[in-house]
Amino acid sequence: MIRVLVLSLICVVAQAIHADDVLADLSDSLPQGRMPAPNRVVSGGIDSTHMELLRRAGVEHIVSLRPAEETPGFDEAHAAAQHGLVYHSIPIRGAESLTVDNVRKLDRILHEIGDASALLHCSSGNRVGALIALREAWLYGRPVEHAIAVGREWGLTKLEPTVRELLEN
Repeated sequence: MIRVLVLSLICVVAQAIHADDVLADLSDSLPQGRMPAPNRVVSGGIDSTHMELLRRAGVEHIVSLRPAEETPGFDEAHAAAQHGLVYHSIPIRGAESLTVDNVRKLDRILHEIGDASALLHCSSGNRVGALIALREAWLYGRPVEHAIAVGREWGLTKLEPTVRELLEN
């Protein structure tokens, strides 16, 4: 009995390691791709050519921070559904959309997703990193520098001064 349990545990661990390897490879194939946390890939803008790649890599959820006007002619929600991916949208138009309400929306989505694999994206990853940094500080009480560092891991770049100002005021 113990032998069966040990073998089962080894199989589960091997599958998890393989899944992380596949997602890491995926992040290399996406614009500005990175894998800041287990089962989480962040990228810049995607299009219909990426959907099959995401599905084959085992991505189950897409969290888009791009407003529809950024991708005219591309219905990302429809494309995701056609490939069996669950689509979530929080349109972040820029600094004016960096609100507690939007941070809470992202937090709820990430909690709903749980350990399932997900791609979070905007045009570059910058807005993803901004919301993650704000989440770290506003919802989890992390110090500003810690929140900024985590945000950078997730893609925070040009919005850093705005995020820093929001966190320090």
